[in-house]
Amino acid sequence: MSSTYNNSKLKVFSLNSNLALAEEIVHHIGIDLGKSSVKTFSDGEIQINIEESIRGCDVFVIQSTYDPVEDHIMELLIMTDALKRASARSINVVIPYYGYARQDRKSRAREPITAKLIADLIQKAGATRMISIDLHAPQAQGFFDIPVDPITAVPIIGKYLEAKQLENVVVVAPDHSSVSRARQLADQLKAPIAIVDRRGPRDSTSSINIVGDVADKTAIIVDDIIDTGRRITTSAIALKNHGTKEIYACSTHPVLSGIAVNKIAESNLKELIVTNTIPIPEEKQLDKITQLTIAPVIAEAIIRLYEQQSVSSLYH
Repeated sequence: MSSTYNNSKLKVFSLNSNLALAEEIVHHIGIDLGKSSVKTFSDGEIQINIEESIRGCDVFVIQSTYDPVEDHIMELLIMTDALKRASARSINVVIPYYGYARQDRKSRAREPITAKLIADLIQKAGATRMISIDLHAPQAQGFFDIPVDPITAVPIIGKYLEAKQLENVVVVAPDHSSVSRARQLADQLKAPIAIVDRRGPRDSTSSINIVGDVADKTAIIVDDIIDTGRRITTSAIALKNHGTKEIYACSTHPVLSGIAVNKIAESNLKELIVTNTIPIPEEKQLDKITQLTIAPVIAEAIIRLYEQQSVSSLYH
């Protein structure tokens, strides 16, 4: 481990959502994880204590906001407030998985735009920068009045797939909103793309059409979030019905709600590739789920920001 930053003003703290990822990140940087404690009072209120001086330091806080979403958000807000009151020079919140990102617009009357509300809360608490991985809606960057660094995990997934040396590949967008993500992966793999065109009921496969040539090909479905598993598993069924030879799927964020793991286990997917923006508990781990680490790219982003270098290459 390098000692380059051991005596610097760079500090990295972790809250409760993804301690293993935070430990990987500081290992790559070459520093120790910041000392802090996160406890609860008897009534469930969160108590945070920073156990070392951070006055004048550039602080990075690692926290994904997945289930229990509200607990993880409150931990982040309280920690940010504590850092501000302890005179940190900058407070950089690293949110590998940004919860509530799918509530980014009003699709019906009298609906909230919760992604904007969370952004306001983070800024009000005192954050000076936000770093996230594959935001569900890239335009959510505009909800912040502080700098936002939108890093992508697609190159990490692409490198893993390149090493598999798959033949006759086609990258598949599971709906029209995923086309830009599919195009990014397809460019890396030098492969064509196809699109799943959905009509009718959400769980129906009879009304799904495939735009593009997938017959006798190795299909790779790419999405940003695997939540219920419905979208990738119904896409896999449709692809098989259109003559696809083998089907892989990849996603940055393994939310895996409800019976998602059962759906994936019973599906015709050969492998699902995800990252560790969200840890997968033991009871949800499957042989066909491969989890890649994003720690090196986050560590690189932290180093570049601390040294005031460009991070734009990490956006792509």
